[in-house]
Amino acid sequence: MTQDFAGKVALITGSGKNIGRTIALDLARRGASVVVNGRADKAAVDAVVAEVNAMGAQAIGVLADVSVEADAQRLADAAVAAFGGIDILVTNAGLRRQTPFLSMSYAEWREIVSVALDGAFLLARAAVPHMIPRGGGAIVGLSGISTHVGTPNRCHVSASKSGLEGLMRALAIELAPHRITCNCVAPGAVDTVRGASAGGAAPSSLVEKGIPLGRKAAVEEISGAVRFLAGPDGRYITGQVLHVNGGVFLT
Repeated sequence: MTQDFAGKVALITGSGKNIGRTIALDLARRGASVVVNGRADKAAVDAVVAEVNAMGAQAIGVLADVSVEADAQRLADAAVAAFGGIDILVTNAGLRRQTPFLSMSYAEWREIVSVALDGAFLLARAAVPHMIPRGGGAIVGLSGISTHVGTPNRCHVSASKSGLEGLMRALAIELAPHRITCNCVAPGAVDTVRGASAGGAAPSSLVEKGIPLGRKAAVEEISGAVRFLAGPDGRYITGQVLHVNGGVFLT
């Protein structure tokens, strides 16, 4: 396996499980030193760090709530203290809820938006000053198909991901002089473990019936898209949304 991320430092939020975990392991396998982050599940974060260390790569685990300004700064500072800088930021952390619009409290709205959108802003602001002296970097945000097709009971999730895509487009222009690329990956249905608050898992037969390619994405297919945008082959791509959805939504 190529070591095209050797010498790079990658900070991946929400990387204790599912897509974030796979991204962390993928980049580590290719030579990156990784910062594994979770909000509260220390056991999950520690397990990913142990997996990275077992493959001979470097990792640290940091519990932090990315929607809290001080936590976001502490997370970036921990990456710099451990590995000397930051080259790649993957803003994957997000909360999924299923709540009808007319039943949604403003507190719940703010909670969802604060993680996916505010967290991306806070982490980017904390990380970019450490990317610039290293000659550039990459920021990749995890968006989703729901913001493009409209999904009932998830208006807060859709709004937060729309905002994330807008943030990446704006930063793509503003940070281009520093050779920092900013993009989003928008997955469709992915074969992951979903909690009850996210609506649980729909029967695979129902989900896959509406997907032209006839199946959900594997988490490795999402991490592969992130790796491409963050890696040496993606240096001329910025301000884009890469859709990985099996043909459900076509741009």
